[in-house]
Amino acid sequence: MDSPDGILYLVATPIGNLGDMTFRAVEVLKAVDFILCEDTRRSGVLLKHFEIKKPLRSFHDHTSETKRQTIVSELMSGTSAAIVSDAGTPLISDPGFDLVRDTIRAGVRVETIPGPSAFVSALVLSGLPVHAFTFAGYLPPKEKAKREALARLAGEPRTLIFYESPHRLLKTLKAMREVLGDRKASVSRELTKKFEETVRGKLSEIFHCFEKRKILGEWTIVIAGEKDE
Repeated sequence: MDSPDGILYLVATPIGNLGDMTFRAVEVLKAVDFILCEDTRRSGVLLKHFEIKKPLRSFHDHTSETKRQTIVSELMSGTSAAIVSDAGTPLISDPGFDLVRDTIRAGVRVETIPGPSAFVSALVLSGLPVHAFTFAGYLPPKEKAKREALARLAGEPRTLIFYESPHRLLKTLKAMREVLGDRKASVSRELTKKFEETVRGKLSEIFHCFEKRKILGEWTIVIAGEKDE
């Protein structure tokens, strides 16, 4: 049976430009009893900007099951809460899945407050097919596991999308070219911000573009599917 009052909101936040925060997201964050976030300092800046004064609780991949179940119990008793990520849509390569699953199993209502997502923005900017795609998130950091993961995706006909950190971008682009072939691709960073950048071309061309420059920011890599010309 659904809880009559308790509710967990999944609230998307801007990936860079604060002007992308929705009115509904602000209203929900002002109304809930508390907010779960990855980094209380970073989310605190966002809340201060929108004059939202609500308790912040740290919630990340290492949050204990005991703490998670405590949150579910609070929701079952009628408490309302929201979960936000540092940027973008909660759960997309960010913490929260276990909590949402447990909340649903407990019969508590879960609602999404939609908004920005870096991989969707990068996809529509890429110039590659958008009608069907596979979002793979972050590849394993170790080289062998990374190449094995790419090999499993080599025959995928849909557009492929990945996230990557700045210090691993070059190694990942090199592995992609060697495992998947020299496909058409696009890489984006700082989306919606002042220094937004998207570079398009073959994987080899993109690799050479960044080979001798300082790489900053978090990256989204979009690659053509196996049969895309």
